[in-house]
Amino acid sequence: MTTMIRIVIAEDDPQIAEIQRRFIERIEGFEVIGIAHGIDEARDLIEVLTPELVLLDNQFPTGTGLELLRELRANGCNTDVILVTAATEVDTLRQAMHSGIFDYILKPLVFERLQASLQKFRGHLERFSDIDSLLQSDVDGLLQASTDDTSLQGSVTKVSNRLPKGIDGLTLDKIRAVFCTQATLLNAEEVGQQIGASRTTARRYLEYMVSTDELSAEVSYGSVGRPERRYQLC
Repeated sequence: MTTMIRIVIAEDDPQIAEIQRRFIERIEGFEVIGIAHGIDEARDLIEVLTPELVLLDNQFPTGTGLELLRELRANGCNTDVILVTAATEVDTLRQAMHSGIFDYILKPLVFERLQASLQKFRGHLERFSDIDSLLQSDVDGLLQASTDDTSLQGSVTKVSNRLPKGIDGLTLDKIRAVFCTQATLLNAEEVGQQIGASRTTARRYLEYMVSTDELSAEVSYGSVGRPERRYQLC
């Protein structure tokens, strides 16, 4: 039986936090045990629930995720942290690495990137659990796995560069927010109106999200019998 890895999400934007929660729901072996929208709430959840992993935003109204991380480390907290941030400055990455982050993911969050990071994290825990006492080869293997992992390469390159041509990460996040706040099936025209885009543009993004299993689509027939595709979160 797979051991569940418990995660706390610390993200001040409720819609983005909900997107992260839904992403994690799709990845086997991980569960969200708490969501915090502020620094103080995040600190309390981490101290009380002692999760194995925290998805931590950097910018909060009352401070930064890095400040919280340094505080946790100073108090002996060993919970691993993946920083999920819009900060593309190299200095922010360096500070995060010095504070002992496990990974650094740029917003807008892409499901495949998060999935790869969480799978890497599970492998990291399993490698440690298989070792009773260290040999130099064990140390070399653990450190090599951390430094060579391709998920950290290009971490200060915008995530949008990894998306297909014609697909922008910010627009994807707008569409995700639409579906997070509405449980009904929506067509391309309705989505386009809500994000300020044409039906054709919305349809392109919706079909991309179907191809990545974020959305499902079904055909319905209007009053005049014309078929249309309507979309909902998977």
